[in-house]
This record gives sequence, C-alpha cells and structure tokens, in this order.
Amino acid sequence: MTKGIKNDIIAGFSVFLIALPLCLGIAIASNFPPISGIFTAIIGGILASLIGSSGLTIKGPAAGLIAIVLGAVQELGQGDLILGYKLTLAVGAVAALLQIFIAWMRKAIIAEVMPPSVIHGMLAAIGVIIISKQSYVLAGIKPTASEPLELLFHLPVEIANLNPIIFAIGMLAFAIVLSWPKLKKVAFIPSSIVILPTVIFLSLYFGLNVEHTYSILGNTYSVGPSFLINLPMNFFDAIQFPDFFQILSPVSLKYIIMFALVGSIESLLTVCAVDSMTASNQFSDLNKDLRAVGIANLVSACIGGLPMISEIVRSKANIDYGATSARANFFHGVFMLLAVILFPAVLNLIPLSALAALLVFIGFRLASPKEFAHAYEVGRDQLLFFITTFIVTLASDLLIGVAAGILLKFLFHWMRGNSFKSLFSPLITIEKKEDRTLIEIEGPLTFISYLKLKKTVEKLAKENKHIMISFRTVTYLDHTVMKKIQTLSHEFKDVEIIIEENQQLVQFYNHPLSTRGMPSL
Repeated sequence: MTKGIKNDIIAGFSVFLIALPLCLGIAIASNFPPISGIFTAIIGGILASLIGSSGLTIKGPAAGLIAIVLGAVQELGQGDLILGYKLTLAVGAVAALLQIFIAWMRKAIIAEVMPPSVIHGMLAAIGVIIISKQSYVLAGIKPTASEPLELLFHLPVEIANLNPIIFAIGMLAFAIVLSWPKLKKVAFIPSSIVILPTVIFLSLYFGLNVEHTYSILGNTYSVGPSFLINLPMNFFDAIQFPDFFQILSPVSLKYIIMFALVGSIESLLTVCAVDSMTASNQFSDLNKDLRAVGIANLVSACIGGLPMISEIVRSKANIDYGATSARANFFHGVFMLLAVILFPAVLNLIPLSALAALLVFIGFRLASPKEFAHAYEVGRDQLLFFITTFIVTLASDLLIGVAAGILLKFLFHWMRGNSFKSLFSPLITIEKKEDRTLIEIEGPLTFISYLKLKKTVEKLAKENKHIMISFRTVTYLDHTVMKKIQTLSHEFKDVEIIIEENQQLVQFYNHPLSTRGMPSL
C-alpha cells in the first residue's frame, strides 16, 4: 500500500467518525429521515469523488442548509411531513439540474464575488435557527412555538419541563465537543470517537430503547425509543423517490432557487477556502466541482437524500488528518456505507439529544459574537450589511435575507457617488505589449463588476504569461474586491500578475481590506 493511499484511508476513516453523527443530526433537524443524511454522505463521498470533485473537499449534508430544507418540508407538506419530504426531494432534484446547468454555462465563478459580510450574516442567522430548534431536542422538550425568535423567547420558561436524563446526555455530549479542542494531547482524535460510545452506553444504562417512566424529586418523566435514532435495519428499504406533483408551484420554485443558490455558494466558497489551506497554490476548477456536486445531488434527491455541499469543517479535518487526494472523500463514503449496512442496531442506540448537542455547538460557532466583531473591524458598513442580512433572514427566509444584504450594499455604493452604470460596467482598456499585457480599469470596481475583470484576465492569460492590472484610474474599491485581489495572482497557473495600486484612494475604515475611495467621495 502506497503512503498516499494509506493517508487517504486514515483521513477518510477519521472524517467518517466526525461526519456520522452530524449526518444523522442534520437529517433529523431538517425533518428528513435519519438515513437520508447517510445517503447523502455515501453519494457525496463515493460518486462525487469519482466524477471530478475538488481533491480535498468532503461532500455531504451541511448544517447551513438545515433552515432551507426544514422550511421546504413544512411549507410544501402543510403539516404532512411525509408528503413534505417527498415534495422536497423533487425540489432538490430540480435544484441539482440547475446546478449542473450553471456549471455547464461556466457561471460557478459567481460565488467568488458574493459579499463576505452578507454570507456571514446569513450563516449567523442559520446558527441562531439551529440553536433555537435543537435546544429543545437537547433538553427533551416538545416546543409550543415554531418560529426561531419565538422558540428562543419561550426557552427560559420551557426549560423547566426538561427531561433530566435526556438533558444530561445531551449536555455531556456538548461538554465533550466543547472541551475536546483544549485537550492538546488528544485533540487530534475526533471527539466523536468518545461521544458515540459514551452516549450509546448511557442509552443502554438508562434503558432508552424500552418505553418506561422514572421519577426524580417527585416528578415523573417518560423515556423510550422516541428519544433515539431510528434507522431501518435494511439499508435499501429506506430508499424513497421524489414526488414532482407540485414542482411548478410558487413555493417549490422559491425553494429550488434557494437550494441551488445557497447550496452552490456555500459549496464553492468551501472549495475556495480549502484551496487556500493547501501549500501547493493549486486552485480547483469551480465549474467542474459544481458539476460533480450537482450530479451527486441529483442522485441523492432521487433516492431520498438531503442536498449536499462541500462542507468546510469536514474538509478542514480531512486536510488536518493528512489527506492527499479525492480518495479520502471516497473512503469516507465507503466507511459510511459499511456502518449503516453492518451496524444499524448499534446506531439506533444513539440518543437524539446527543446529536442535538453537536448541532447546537455548530450553531454557536456560526453565530459567534466573533463574527459580529470581525464585521465591525472591517468597517461599520460591513457590520450593517451583516446585521441586515442576519435580521431579515431570521424574520423571513434566507433568500430574502441575502437579497436585502446585497441590495443595501449596492445602495451604499451608489450613495457614495458611484453611478448605476459605472457600478455594473467600469471601463476596462487593454494594451498588449511585447513583454506583458496591461489591463487598465477606470471608475469603481466592486463585487458587482469584479467578474468582468476576472473574465478579462482569464482570456488574456491564454495569450500572455505576464499581466499588469492598473488601478491608477480606479475611483472606488469595495471590501469584496480587496479580498479577491489578494488571491488573484495565485489563481492562474504559470501567469505573473502584478497589481498597480492607486495611492490616492483612502480607506474608509482602519482595516487594510476595508472599502476605499477617492478623498472627495
């Protein structure tokens, strides 16, 4: 066995241990059957790695899509969760076709220019949604509300009705996952390798697999299999097919856009992030990766699985455990398949509260105060975009929240003296010389128009390996572009790209990547 294959097997197994409880928890939180999360991880691991996904990313269900999937099941099913599940599978299948179309049209690059403050505001809102819903599962409480803000408002009162045993198991799992990174000598081992055996032992100890009651301080509580995972003993019996009956309804069309848009953006941002983590400076083909994700999503939806993305936490763990190629993702999928075929009875002893604890932990990370502080450090305008997206998402849905954040950012650029025409189409001139090609930009360069520059560089890079981009006549640069030009020179193999800055531009805030413009703006 070569060293590369050995490393990939070890990395794949380690990621499998991390992914297993998360896949189950994400499926349950999305009102999908638990096995659907496993379906997604198996297809994302085995199929996506065979058809050209980026090398070191791990494909599977993600916490960032819980709110969308859950909303689709509830709105489409109108109280019938089974019907909502099957109608949501149809939405996932059509959204997958849309992802494949985007990749075929080579438009995956659009994910690169999504404003970071808007994306992080959306993710922070998703974190709050996860916390609001999974806190009740962790405590063994049936909520009386359904909306995230209502759930959080009622939690201090409802917590008095917690189920002590269920809550204790959930809090133990939460304590382990929270403290594990601080235990330096064992932190390299996935915390799941401790959590899963521990909670399964407690499940057996407290007899959660048998319906019964117990009393504490004069109060009586019920426990039983309803507090545990419920996987089918025959893997293939769980396969479900989409119901396309309502696929052209306004609600279905809304969620098709949300599945395709948010899933593609999250996935492609992960690919870009993973590329930046590797020392090789090799950048993935975003269109090729999105095509692989789209095909895998289509198969997943057609057999009953969740939508998948390239997931950042598992992908980073994959790198940390020494993965060398896409084989690690493949092995992660194989181990997932073996687990549900060989050990379904053991997995059915996992308490739901332990899975909820892992999701609450992820929710806290997504909505961490550090995210708000970081947005403020970059600039008060970025904090405003962040908070606007955050609040509107919580008050409505993800699509409206992201749209509100982007619209506000666009209006800010306009109010700072940039015309609508110049924001969408800055003047780009090209001068070809013997030793290099000069690209000169005049006017504002923002997230709206950055793609025009990127496409120009991509075209000219085929003709000349020395390119200079002059910002001497650029009047305005936003935060998104400031982040992108940092990595632009690494994105084109064997091409020397030099950036000539405009020294007259002034930063609006102290952060080196803050928006900047001419002194008169």
